[in-house]
Amino acid sequence: MTDAATRDTEARAILANNDRGGYTVPTHGLYPYQWNWDSVFAAAGFAEHDMDRAWTEIETLFSGQWDNGMVPHILFHQVDPGYFPGPDIWRGTGPIPSSGISQPPIAATFVRWLLDKDAAFEPRARALLPKLMASHRWFMDWRNEDGAIVVTHPWETGRDNCPDWDAPFAAIEPEGVDAYYRRDTTHVVEEERPRRWDYDRYLHLVKLGGDCGWDEAHLRQVTPFRVADPTMTFTLLRASRDLRDLAARLGEPTAEIDGWIASMERGAETLWNDDAQTYDCLDIRSGKHTGVISNASFLCWFAGLGNDRMLAHYDRIAAAETFFVPSTDPAHPAYEPKRYWRGPVWAMMNMLIATGLGEAGHVDRAEALTENTRRLIAENGFAEYFDPRDGAPAGGRNFTWTAAVWLAWASPTTGGTPWARSS
Repeated sequence: MTDAATRDTEARAILANNDRGGYTVPTHGLYPYQWNWDSVFAAAGFAEHDMDRAWTEIETLFSGQWDNGMVPHILFHQVDPGYFPGPDIWRGTGPIPSSGISQPPIAATFVRWLLDKDAAFEPRARALLPKLMASHRWFMDWRNEDGAIVVTHPWETGRDNCPDWDAPFAAIEPEGVDAYYRRDTTHVVEEERPRRWDYDRYLHLVKLGGDCGWDEAHLRQVTPFRVADPTMTFTLLRASRDLRDLAARLGEPTAEIDGWIASMERGAETLWNDDAQTYDCLDIRSGKHTGVISNASFLCWFAGLGNDRMLAHYDRIAAAETFFVPSTDPAHPAYEPKRYWRGPVWAMMNMLIATGLGEAGHVDRAEALTENTRRLIAENGFAEYFDPRDGAPAGGRNFTWTAAVWLAWASPTTGGTPWARSS
């Protein structure tokens, strides 16, 4: 096991090497652009040693915000022909070439954490506040189904190929998709990436959005994929609580945010699957729950939901493999411990889950998850994700958000307890 000080140094070097001047790429080669929630985690890592750079990361992300308030999931600052699908496929309409979908809206939470860490940066938080408000308003205007937050593309959740999408995808015939070449499998072995069956449907949905100029009113009517998701609902609910705190601290009105919070607290109940006794996805088109217990299900505490209905599942799944929390329940028939979001452990999700557990008073579980993730990274390095059975690194290497959450949370020398810091 590599010692903590060495890992600290390696983590800072990864952030520096993935820095492209104002923004970081997730890792060289595989992901050559700025990704939305990757950048927000990167900011937390930079904050350990460079607060100015941390704020710049989030400011650069919001420089690509669309006029309607949407913050894209990819900003194509510099065209790289090695990545597919690029800006010519997405046909985004923002100020910077971009994708046409967003990602889990964690920015307000991390802006609050940065301000908690150093109040001297209040002017920069104040400048970001209206942009954060516009982003949240876009979700509530266009992705709100009875208070639950829906997605129109799996990539929007960050959990690209999780089993939650299998049933909704089975109902889609991916027509009109041109022949394409996947470059991701030249960087990562195929068994660790989504299948071509998934990719055909991903690209069908991208074409559907691009063809209508990402007209949300039109997509609401015609898209075959509209799924209410715990990742988006729980992160936006949590971020809205933090946004309210920011607004109040800065002397700005909070009534609109209060309405959003109340709506999502009600909407979270629509994600409760009483048969499976879990929070899971709800396919708006079929009206059916997906029945998958995922690591996103355990973001319920991060969202501040005042119940412990997920504890039994959490304890069972945490005990199922050497390293936890796997992205899919190991008891589920679709569990694949090495394939992207169908089983592997993701360190940044663990940080959010541990934060929620700690804030909900389950400090022993939060500390156990922190220690387990600490050992996972100390033994296996800064991979994109890890095999829950033995911790084997998978996906991209020298990964920004894994390095960042090590510095901000998991490291015994530089990390902290977010639940104590933001209580």
